[in-house]
Amino acid sequence: MSETRGRGRPRKDPEKLARWTPPDGWSRLVAWVSPEEKKALKHVAVEAEVSVADLVRSLAGGLAAGVIDAQELIRQVRKGTQVMEKIPTLFERDDRFRVIDRPRTECAWVFEGEGAPTEKLDGTNVRLTVRTGRLVRVEKRRNPSKAQKQQGIVDGWYVDTDECGADDKWILAAARNTDVSGWPDGEHPCEALGPRIQGNPLALDDHLCVPFNLEVPVYQDVPRSYTGLRDFLAGLESRYAPGHLAEGIVFHHPDGRRAKIKRKDFPSSA
Repeated sequence: MSETRGRGRPRKDPEKLARWTPPDGWSRLVAWVSPEEKKALKHVAVEAEVSVADLVRSLAGGLAAGVIDAQELIRQVRKGTQVMEKIPTLFERDDRFRVIDRPRTECAWVFEGEGAPTEKLDGTNVRLTVRTGRLVRVEKRRNPSKAQKQQGIVDGWYVDTDECGADDKWILAAARNTDVSGWPDGEHPCEALGPRIQGNPLALDDHLCVPFNLEVPVYQDVPRSYTGLRDFLAGLESRYAPGHLAEGIVFHHPDGRRAKIKRKDFPSSA
């Protein structure tokens, strides 16, 4: 990495910058990145003691020289996209991270009328195991650490909650306050909600768990256009907390694909 230092445009020396011209054949590459991506690039650049431009140039140089395998890089880019956003948002975003009227390609199926729309819940992802109508296990989702992501581990997993752990107190309260007597045997992914979880945006009085595979109601006649969804979400009441606005909608395709849109994704001035 250090070999590339000094090759690019000088940034901190105004006199050198005024006289600097790029080498023959060089061209400028412009790319829009999200605030999270920009922060990640800067962090790596600081660790390597180079500029972000040198970091990107070194990556491109590695590809050109065959040091970095293009297919492996593509796999990592796809994994990185999955880490950043497990459920894609329906529309592209602007530089302020608000959605614009440009559908994302991978969500085309929603605009073709496919998939069932359900309420998006803002809580904590958990998994409850039920046997003969009794709760026998409560797990919480754990996401990979930064080091694990660098090793290619991108998917989260479930770990057991701790009866004595302060962090798990309210998850366990939600699980025990949920009636599972009619649930079939098996493992059920749920969203834990309540007064002490994620700020309680629905202002619930009690903690509870909502199973994604059993009790999430489907909304009827949901529009599938930018303006239609914007106006629909502006007044959509939560099924779980009447009198409060729902956070958003998640579309579920029969093959397992999902896509989401939240009320706050839209520009406030729209």
